[in-house]
Amino acid sequence: MKPAMWRWVVLAAAAGLAVALFAGLRVPQSIHELRLKQERIRQLQVENADLKKANQKRRQRLEELRQNRSQQELEMRRERKMLRQDEKSLVTPGTPSPDPSLH
Repeated sequence: MKPAMWRWVVLAAAAGLAVALFAGLRVPQSIHELRLKQERIRQLQVENADLKKANQKRRQRLEELRQNRSQQELEMRRERKMLRQDEKSLVTPGTPSPDPSLH
């Protein structure tokens, strides 16, 4: 081989060694970042599953209210703190009293 050719071979070998060292130094950091991202994915999957369960419960509750008129009435009265004429409310300390103007 010609001397100029050896220079290119040595230069290529040095560049390859530099790339290998750089990659070797970056691999542990990359592995750590990958583990962190995998853990975050697991957390989001658990959160997503919990939200799906909550949504399913809400859908079931809405369907129950659509089908059951007495359940609808109870829910509306509870939300508005309304009483029927023949009902009485017991107010304890710390409990907000129903507004009598809502009858």
